[in-house]
This record gives sequence, C-alpha cells and structure tokens, in this order.
Amino acid sequence: MIDIGLSKMALIGAVALIVIGPEKLPRVARTVGTLLGKAQRYVADVKAEVNRSMELDELKKMKDTVESAAREVHDSIQTSASAFEKDWAEAIDSAAPLPGSTATVPAPEYKHPGKRWRLKRSALPQWYKARSGVRSKALSGAARVARYRPGKSR
Repeated sequence: MIDIGLSKMALIGAVALIVIGPEKLPRVARTVGTLLGKAQRYVADVKAEVNRSMELDELKKMKDTVESAAREVHDSIQTSASAFEKDWAEAIDSAAPLPGSTATVPAPEYKHPGKRWRLKRSALPQWYKARSGVRSKALSGAARVARYRPGKSR
C-alpha cells in the first residue's frame, strides 16, 4: 500500500481545505470515501475470483486423478471377474456328471397341516384345565368386574 504518515495526511487535508473550500469539503470527502470503498470491494472481488479459479483448477486436477483411479479399479475388477467366470465355467464343465448316471431326486410331498394348525398346542390337556378350573379364555375388563363383583349373584 501507499505509505502515508500523519504529517502527509495533515498536509493533504490542508491543501484540500484551501483548494475545495470548507462548504464542499465534507461532500467531497464522503464521495472520496465511497469511491475508495468501492475500489476496495472491487479488489477483494478480483482476489476472490482468482482464488476461486485456482481452487477450480485444483479440483479439476483432483477430479482427473480420482477418475483415473476409478477407471483402473473398474478395469481390474472387470479382468478379475472375467477370469473368475472363465475358471468357473471350466470347473463346471470338468465337474459335469456323466450323461447316463443322472439320478433324479424325488420332490418332497406336501402334507397339509390340518384344520387348526395355527393354534398353539399347550402343555396341559384341555380336560385337565376344565376339571381343575384353569381359565382357558381371557375375560374382558367389564366381564371380569361383572363376574367378581361382591354381593351380586350369578
């Protein structure tokens, strides 16, 4: 930047006061300030654009390296897959059974599970539950209150 000390700034201010005059000096100073601000913003925008272009170049280089690595991986996978398929085909061809010795395995027969196959089979028989008073059906809340309410006969 420009090296301007305090003494040089005071000299410039005094010359501006004499040349421009005290009435127009604030307006001129405001205009100069806005122009300097615009110039600084313009310089900052140019710097940012240069940085973006440099980063873009770096990203393009990185993209190219990643794409080349991906291509190499893809090619190696393709070659290994084709080699595996070739070896597999050879193994299948060499392990094929003789034409006259093919044994057929019978398909398993389907057995229907019965009418009540979804119901859970309990460990205790139903006749034992009925005789000993074990509840086999759940009661709703209202039915339980009605059944066990004291003082009311069934």
